[in-house]
Amino acid sequence: MDVWVFGYGSLIWRPDFPFREARPARVHGWVRRFWQGSHDHRGLPHAPGRVVTLVPEPDGICDGMAYRIAREVVVETFERLDHREKNGYERHPVQLVFRDGPDSDGIVYIAPRDNHAFLGPAPLGAMVAQIRACAGPSGTNLDYLLRLAASLREMQADDPHVFELERAVTEATG
Repeated sequence: MDVWVFGYGSLIWRPDFPFREARPARVHGWVRRFWQGSHDHRGLPHAPGRVVTLVPEPDGICDGMAYRIAREVVVETFERLDHREKNGYERHPVQLVFRDGPDSDGIVYIAPRDNHAFLGPAPLGAMVAQIRACAGPSGTNLDYLLRLAASLREMQADDPHVFELERAVTEATG
């Protein structure tokens, strides 16, 4: 059976695995937050960047991209994703709501609050400073934020948290 994987961060613009179909989707009861530390992609062990995870919020919604993975490559795809998302993320089942078509079961990677790299909320200025300063093997933390914001706009998805951070970083950069 094919499996849907939901991406809400870098998986939106860089899925990095084979898929049969990509469709905009959303999940209910979750919101995207820059509360996860990145020691291995957008930061370093001594200077972690900030990347997104999902946190539960009863009335929340999170828009992203869902990818349908062919059953023949599901095992290899999850091995690859498990490695990519190794810094505190776990697989969770979710209900995907598509803009066009019936809902479907899916899998999403979420970094729960009790994982070793969870940073949690911080004042806006502190998050901006951290995002501007950090970089890792996958690039700068700033690029991650800006690419996520641009991808959400392309999808016509609203995310006040992401767009507030983008505005604040842009103002701080001058």
